[in-house]
Amino acid sequence: QVQVKESGGGSVQAGGSLRLSCATSGYVSRTNCIAWFRQAPGKEREGVAAIWTLGGTPYSADSVKGRFTISQDSAKTTVFLQMNILIPEDTGIYFCAAALSTGCGGGKRWMGPDMYGYWGQGTQVSVSS
Repeated sequence: QVQVKESGGGSVQAGGSLRLSCATSGYVSRTNCIAWFRQAPGKEREGVAAIWTLGGTPYSADSVKGRFTISQDSAKTTVFLQMNILIPEDTGIYFCAAALSTGCGGGKRWMGPDMYGYWGQGTQVSVSS
């Protein structure tokens, strides 16, 4: 049974940092696309960053470039999202999602939620001004 579990959310002031972790298990494929999405109150879920686990290729949304970094552990089953220089607009529930036996695709394909078959429950990130 595939499992996806986030941890590391919290409350910080603007300019601060947080590190989110996404632990995955229950599958054998080494070529997967693991992504972070976020959803603010009243807004649609949006893709933040993704990583192709086989090659380690990272992808990120324009809104977080230069501030957020996605990475993975050596086992390629835990994905991290290092978030620096946080701003109030980063507030929301952050979800980890997994698309198995596939790359993240070209362009912005990874930003489409329908691509992912497995989702975590989410972790809250709150940034105050």
